[in-house]
Amino acid sequence: MHDQMKPEIDKAFALVYNRGQFILGSEVVEFEKAFAKYSGTRFCVGVASGLDALVISLKASGIGAGDEVIVPAHTYIASWLAISQMGAKVVPVDVDESTMLIESEKIQEAITKSTKAVMPVHLYGYACDMSAIVELANRYNLIVVEDNAQGHGARSGKMKTGSFGDCNATSFYPTKNLGALGDGGAITTDNPDLAEKVLQLRNYGSKEQFINPIKGFNSRLDELQAAILRVKLQRLDEWNADRLSIAKRYAKELSGVGDLTLPPLNDNSVFHQFVIRTKQRESLRTYLFQKGVGTMIHYPIPPHLQDAYRELNLKKGTFPIAEELAATVLSLPIWPGLSEVQQEWVVTSIKEFFSKH
Repeated sequence: MHDQMKPEIDKAFALVYNRGQFILGSEVVEFEKAFAKYSGTRFCVGVASGLDALVISLKASGIGAGDEVIVPAHTYIASWLAISQMGAKVVPVDVDESTMLIESEKIQEAITKSTKAVMPVHLYGYACDMSAIVELANRYNLIVVEDNAQGHGARSGKMKTGSFGDCNATSFYPTKNLGALGDGGAITTDNPDLAEKVLQLRNYGSKEQFINPIKGFNSRLDELQAAILRVKLQRLDEWNADRLSIAKRYAKELSGVGDLTLPPLNDNSVFHQFVIRTKQRESLRTYLFQKGVGTMIHYPIPPHLQDAYRELNLKKGTFPIAEELAATVLSLPIWPGLSEVQQEWVVTSIKEFFSKH
């Protein structure tokens, strides 16, 4: 994928190098404008990572000690870590078994007088039902911070993910649908006051050099990564279409095979991952490895069972759907440029496994 763009990326590198400004220069400004437009928001602020984007979004939104933030039990631990770093309380809820996403009904059940925010996670490239979540948040006066790290270009209804919440976070880790050649992240919002606060928070709490009205962070998207992301953003929709095409082929070829549960298939998803489920995951994964097919498990241990959150005293069985997913999910190869021959090998290998087991 990067080989196709090497001339453009080389040119972007050279421009930044020759300009000699490597922090908070014109490339970051132009990328922020482009990503805000792509996302359908008024503002975008580039930061150093996806976790920083979540932390700063929560900080700018006023989340702190004593506040409760509702988050899915099935997600990458970064979603939880950001809440903890604010001194707030993580309030996990189980996910919907079919979509593997948080839903408004379970959010409502978890709301207390201390609930301050909800963090929907657009996992695997699938969009949460944001109209229902936003309606619920408005009813209970809750802040919405979307975790859009895996949803670049996904839609909920007619709007793109990352455009519904008060302040929304994303990651440009290299494996994301829109990935840098290093780390990076961004925050999107329609609120000018939040955008201004985020701009200060990412740069030591400073809007004017050496003047710091608030305590901030050192979290800035650098010029080189911004330049690369500007180039790659132009192809994001094309790449997402490739992912959707591969997902449709997998769904067609693997329907009814063994005990597989296939992920939801719709044109609003961008298939950051294509996640199958099977009780024979470990045996299947070993078999595929022997066939030269690499797979990943996203994620083998839910956050509530990690030692990092032992203090919550959430035992096995607390979130049965999240735990079942952790025991059965398997991500198949899916990326722009995955050839038809490679796709066929994945499908054939899976069918062979189940014919033998």
